[in-house]
Parts: sequence; structure tokens; C-alpha cells
Amino acid sequence: MMQVDSSVSAAYDARAAEYIEIAGSIEQMDADDRRLIEAWRDATAGPLLDAGCGPGHWTRFLHEEDRDVIGVDLSAQFLAAARSRYPELRFEQASFRALPFDDASLGGILAWYSLIHTPPEELGAILAELARVLRPGGSMLIGFFDGTPREPFAHAVTTAYFWDADALGILLGDAGFIVTAHERRERSAGEVSARPHGSVTATRLEGAAATGA
Repeated sequence: MMQVDSSVSAAYDARAAEYIEIAGSIEQMDADDRRLIEAWRDATAGPLLDAGCGPGHWTRFLHEEDRDVIGVDLSAQFLAAARSRYPELRFEQASFRALPFDDASLGGILAWYSLIHTPPEELGAILAELARVLRPGGSMLIGFFDGTPREPFAHAVTTAYFWDADALGILLGDAGFIVTAHERRERSAGEVSARPHGSVTATRLEGAAATGA
């Protein structure tokens, strides 16, 4: 499992500069994505986690209106860029497998295209760890490539996997969440990716026991 983290980290470290150039600013993100994440942010109370923050552009976006937010990522190169660009914000190197946060300490988690490289058989345990640090009633917003669930494809950086809302909803239910919203759309000309986009919003249930199955 840690070998997967090391492989993903090394792959993004090697292409961090290229990634930042083509997809490292809010202005390069799709307007529909910005509106969705802004609405989610404004509807979510408490401290926010940008899980898989990359160079920090979404972390800074979440911080608007002085929201309490922290970004975590595996890539040292991404974190160096994020700290240089947004020195007022907090960024930490951490794996989703063992987050450095107390139980139920967060109000919301944004996992925007940051679970796409997780092998499908390991995703349940990751969702359980995200559930651990999210307070009951807290919200998580996941962005992903929509397609045949668990099917691998040759992402530009390293192997990634398609999901859909139904398949993710089952795993989220096992981890103690209930899905409250989802979307799917085709990409428009000029977006960073041409693959169909999907997102799921889920709420951490009161008293639910995450199984990590």
C-alpha cells in the first residue's frame, strides 16, 4: 500500500512543473467546477481539508472568507510550490491512509480528483480514514473521472481508475456516509481533460461505524 503512495508521489514530483503550468491555477479550472466547489464550501461548516491539494490553488479557493483550511498531499514538489505561492496557508505531507488529524476534527473534506490513483481494492480503507477525521454531519465532495467503475486507464501522470456515482455510493455507505448529491457531465472544449467528469457529495452519518470494506 505504501508502495502505491511512493509511486504516485514520485510520478507527480517528476511532472510537478508541467502540471502547475497547465492546471495549477483557479483560472484554468472549469467554471462549473468552481461554482460547485464554492457552493459546497459555503454550505459546509467547520475546518476544511483539501485532500490531495497539489500546488494549492483549490486550498486557496477554500480559504476565501478566511475559512480555516489545510492542504495535504504526497508530492514534496507540489507542497513546495503551494507553500511558496500561499505562505499564509498550512500545507502538510501526508497519506490518506493515516491522516495527522484527530477523530471528528474536520467539518468538510474536498477530495478533488485525488482518489483517482487509488487501486479500487484499497479505496474502501481510504474512505474509512477520511470518515474518521470528519465530524458527524460533515460533508465530503469527491471529483473523479466518470466511466466503467474500477477500470484502469493511462492517465498522463500514472495509472488511474474510472468510477461512477453508484459504485462510489456503495463504498461511501460502507464507510459511514450517505450520498446527498452527484453529477456527471461531458467536458467542453478547452478543459484540461477530455474525459467525462463526475462528482459525489456525501455526508458523514451520526453514529455510523466505518468498515473500510
